[in-house]
Formats: sequence, structure tokens, C-alpha cells
Amino acid sequence: MKPLVLASIEDEGGDRCIDIVQLTDGTFTFRECRRDPEDGHGWRYLSEAEPPKFESEASARKAAAETVGWM
Repeated sequence: MKPLVLASIEDEGGDRCIDIVQLTDGTFTFRECRRDPEDGHGWRYLSEAEPPKFESEASARKAAAETVGWM
């Protein structure tokens, strides 16, 4: 089973987003991404660091809102 993106929440400009993800071990996390219009690659994670894990989707969403300034 691969990690499952449950939601992608975009900023107003459409160049940043937060993915809420369910991991293969049943925990949840969030990842901040960016998209550069001049780059056809699409979304890229802002950090390659191991993301924090949470026991619930609600906890991951709350942590994202507290951590990411534009949310």
C-alpha cells in the first residue's frame, strides 16, 4: 500500500499547497509543496526531511495550520 493523499489545500495564489497524507503504517502527516508556473514538473515538496507523524488526520491538519504561515 502506498501513502494516500487525503486532501490538498492550496493557497490563494495557487503556488503552494499542503497535502494531508495517510501513511502505510496507518499514521498521518502533512507535506508542504510548491509549484513554479515556469516549470512543467508540477508540485514539489519544500523539504526532503522526514515529516512528523500523527495518530489522526485531524491532528495532522491542526499541526499544519499551526506550522504553515499561509494556512
